[in-house]
Amino acid sequence: MFQICTYNAISPAGLARFDTRYFQVATQVANPSGVLLRSHKLQSTDLSDSVMAVARAGAGTNNIPTEALTERGVVVFNTPGANANAVKELICAGLMLASRDIFYGMSFVQTLGHERSETLGPLLEAEKKKFAGNEVYGKTLGIVGLGAIGSLVANMALDLGMRVVGFDPAISVEAAWRLSSRVEKMPNLDTLLRQSDFITLHVPAIDATKDMINSESISRMKPGMKLLNFAREEIVNSKDVAQALNDGTMKRYVTDFPVPELIGNPKAILMPHIGASTTEAEDNCAVMAADQLIDFLENGNIKNSTNFPNTSMPRGSDYRITVANQNVPNVLGSILALIAGIGANVVDLVNQSRGEIAYNIIDIDQPVTPDILRDLAGLEGVVTVRSL
Repeated sequence: MFQICTYNAISPAGLARFDTRYFQVATQVANPSGVLLRSHKLQSTDLSDSVMAVARAGAGTNNIPTEALTERGVVVFNTPGANANAVKELICAGLMLASRDIFYGMSFVQTLGHERSETLGPLLEAEKKKFAGNEVYGKTLGIVGLGAIGSLVANMALDLGMRVVGFDPAISVEAAWRLSSRVEKMPNLDTLLRQSDFITLHVPAIDATKDMINSESISRMKPGMKLLNFAREEIVNSKDVAQALNDGTMKRYVTDFPVPELIGNPKAILMPHIGASTTEAEDNCAVMAADQLIDFLENGNIKNSTNFPNTSMPRGSDYRITVANQNVPNVLGSILALIAGIGANVVDLVNQSRGEIAYNIIDIDQPVTPDILRDLAGLEGVVTVRSL
């Protein structure tokens, strides 16, 4: 039986995926094979040697020590796209809040509880001009990052009658297929910044994107533009954004990541990190994370890993071996030579690599003995070995 340790409240829809005949799921287990979490800040020292995989019910993995776990041969999963629709819908609201003075108009109304009904109507009629705004129809939306969320936002904005320009130097073939042909691809970030009335960010928080939006990049934007950040706090320099709001260079900043520099700024609309806070998104993320964890533990298949190559193979026999190894020459040859040396025939195999790690799924025609596993684990360059 596999033991699964959970560190957060996981949606019941995800927990229901684990067959209790084969899985024990709890917040405290003796020898967990896998870990399922959401936002818990995980330390590599928290994990026992029995852990083979960590699955996050969410897109980012900033709370997981991925590099340290890779060295241990622990697979890290996430759930890209599972919460994309929830974030897309909130960005739609963000566009309206940035363009129309909805938030402050509503706040004004809440101050009028003392007014009599006969005076309320005329007062609102007289004051509503303070909250006038603009329509998004015909405006240009620049999307930085055209992955699962960015592509949904692009298609939504087109439906709203906006011109959509996008920049993503690392766009995948799958993401490209999701995009409408009406999305204009920009050759670089600067071109996008100069053309956009609204800019929305959908890139991960990595070294290359830290402070992507700063005083320098803001200086290349259209005066009075509106910025939306529902991606990560680190990609925006909040002090520079505050300055741009104060001097009028930027008209609005809408974000899911409040910071002290912006709290109380009337031109900043701050939300409490609720982009994926819908019942549907939490269910989708939990189900996807659970399914990926189950398939890996039972069959060795890897899908949506942030540190291992995507690798899967239908069962070709009842006897399966998986091997993670350093991505260096001759390791696979040594593995296959050892298997051949015991008289076993390889029924099917798949080998994939990603950076410094390689992963193999090998089906053979005879039972896998403890001696085979021991000898495979002793090969130079081998990190982990399993029999399934």
